[in-house]
Amino acid sequence: MRDATRRAVVWEALRALLAERTAATGRETLDIVDAGGGTGGFAVPLATLGHTVTVVDSTPDSLAALERRAAETGVGVKGLQGDAADLGDLLAPGSADLVLCHSVLEYVEDPAGALGAVGGILRPGGVVSVLAANSVAAAVHRSLAGHFDEARRVLSDPAGRWGDRDPTPRRFSRETLGELLSGAGFTVGEVQGVRIFADLVPGMLAESDPEGLVALERAAATHPVLRDIATQIHVIAYRQ
Repeated sequence: MRDATRRAVVWEALRALLAERTAATGRETLDIVDAGGGTGGFAVPLATLGHTVTVVDSTPDSLAALERRAAETGVGVKGLQGDAADLGDLLAPGSADLVLCHSVLEYVEDPAGALGAVGGILRPGGVVSVLAANSVAAAVHRSLAGHFDEARRVLSDPAGRWGDRDPTPRRFSRETLGELLSGAGFTVGEVQGVRIFADLVPGMLAESDPEGLVALERAAATHPVLRDIATQIHVIAYRQ
């Protein structure tokens, strides 16, 4: 339930985006690529909506779990082994209407290169959905845990890391993520915060009123102040 609550705002944005793209293309079935899609948490539900979905992931175990999940759901999802930077080698240019790039840019060796590869497989007017860790939120969370020195380091570190033991290689602010997308040839559209309160309130309170928490997250997602302290930044960007 907690994971569903955390993803609710992203799913709402994706549903609106799917409606927009089907109207723009005149096709009910879109070609979607989930870069780093793992076991299919987004890919399988998208396939159940009737879209053609391909997952590119570097982990064979995740792709095997994806295959099982898709089979249990009764849908077909194609799995390819590779990284986001390999998209141009695995898929034809201009073959996708939508690419999901969720929790990927934090870990790839070259985020700009990965976004360049995403742009290469998108059709003109195609869209990328980027979900990335927020450096400001990391500072808030470290401070709430009593690690004040680490919180201060996050704010001054170019990669948004709190120390050598930080498991996340890099984080972004709304500004740096927008600059990265613009530099890769995308036009930035909607920007929202994800998991603003969901990662702050105690689990017992979150589980006692999940619908209320989702409503709060929805209201705060585009708030000009609150979105910048969200655990993740969600950006919809269009290929120029």
